[in-house]
Amino acid sequence: MFKAVIFDMDGVLIDSEPFWRKAAADVYKTIGVPVTEKMCVQTMGVRIDYAVDYWFQKFPWKSPPKKQVEKMINKKVEELIIRYGKPKPGVIKSLKFLSGKGLKNALASSANMHLIRTVVRTLKIEYFFQLLHSAEYEMHPKPAPDVYLTTAKMLDVIPSKCLVIEDSPVGVTAAKNAGMTCIAIPSREIYKNPVFDSADYKLDSLTQFIDFFTSLKK
Repeated sequence: MFKAVIFDMDGVLIDSEPFWRKAAADVYKTIGVPVTEKMCVQTMGVRIDYAVDYWFQKFPWKSPPKKQVEKMINKKVEELIIRYGKPKPGVIKSLKFLSGKGLKNALASSANMHLIRTVVRTLKIEYFFQLLHSAEYEMHPKPAPDVYLTTAKMLDVIPSKCLVIEDSPVGVTAAKNAGMTCIAIPSREIYKNPVFDSADYKLDSLTQFIDFFTSLKK
């Protein structure tokens, strides 16, 4: 049925969304911008340059420049990942399960490649993936389908044969815009977001993935 499984990273493989919110809120506080961790849910899954610009449009600041703010947030996120990062429940078992199925596994994220490599090294899961790809190399980030379409092309698999695992509204939209089958695994705080209704399937956790995938193959 499927020839490739493409994982989003933040919120799917690692519970790093809280890291992004804390890092962003801390940085914005230092430059006098009133953005809280709770408010940062609004930019969940969005590429960092778009997220920073989103808040700049709401609360324009004079300095530092937006590119510097991006670097500051990325640095804090990296520090939190290295110190506290661990695989989400079900991740290791799911990756081991898929590794024996002859499928191509990839990771496609809005995070930059440096952070992607930091995560897979920290979690010790790099050897499970045939490909790592970042939306930093795409002209249009999620919810545009570019990062997923490029990943499929690099894997030499047509989009309709790709299964995407996502946790954010923009990620689900990107996967569906790419013509791929999508499993949504949203966090509790956004579980009822109507965008997740557009996903093909919805799970509570990756701990359910093996049984779910096995049922698909029957």
